[in-house]
Amino acid sequence: MKLHELSDNPGAAKKRMRVARGPGSGKGKTGGRGIKGQKSRSGVAINGYEGGQMPLYQRLPKRGFNKPNRKSYAVVNLGLIQKFIDAKKLDAKKPIDGAALVASGLVRRELDGIRVLAKGEFSAKVDLHVAGASKSAVEAVEKAGGSVTVAAKAEAAAE
Repeated sequence: MKLHELSDNPGAAKKRMRVARGPGSGKGKTGGRGIKGQKSRSGVAINGYEGGQMPLYQRLPKRGFNKPNRKSYAVVNLGLIQKFIDAKKLDAKKPIDGAALVASGLVRRELDGIRVLAKGEFSAKVDLHVAGASKSAVEAVEKAGGSVTVAAKAEAAAE
C-alpha cells in the first residue's frame, strides 16, 4: 500500500455545501435564505424577539426558587458497591468512605458528600461512612451484617 492508494471509506466524508456560488450549484442566488427580510441579511439575532412586543418569556409569571447554596451529592447504588466489592476494586474489610469510593473509580468526585441508595442486590458485610443514605439502603446494609454511619461533611460541622 502506498500513500496515493489511501482513501476514506465510501460515504465517510461528506462534501460541504458551498452556498451562493452560482445557479448550477443548487444553492445559488439567495443561498437558501429566501428573498428579503431580516433573516436574509447578515448579523441576525432574533431568538425570542417579537418585533418590539413584550416577548412571551417576559410576559409569563415566574415561579419557583433555586437555592444558591444547595448541596449536591454524589449518588451511589448499593448494587454498584456490591459489584465493585465482587470485582475486588473495593475492600469490604476496610471501612468504605468517600475517598475509597473515589479511589476505586465508582464515584468521579465527592461533591458535597456521597449518598447511598438501595437499588440492586447487596450481600457484603461492610462499614459505610457516607454523608447520606436512604432508609431502605441502611436496612439492606444492616440486613447483610454491616453498618452505615451517616455523617455530614466537616464543612457542615464547622458552620
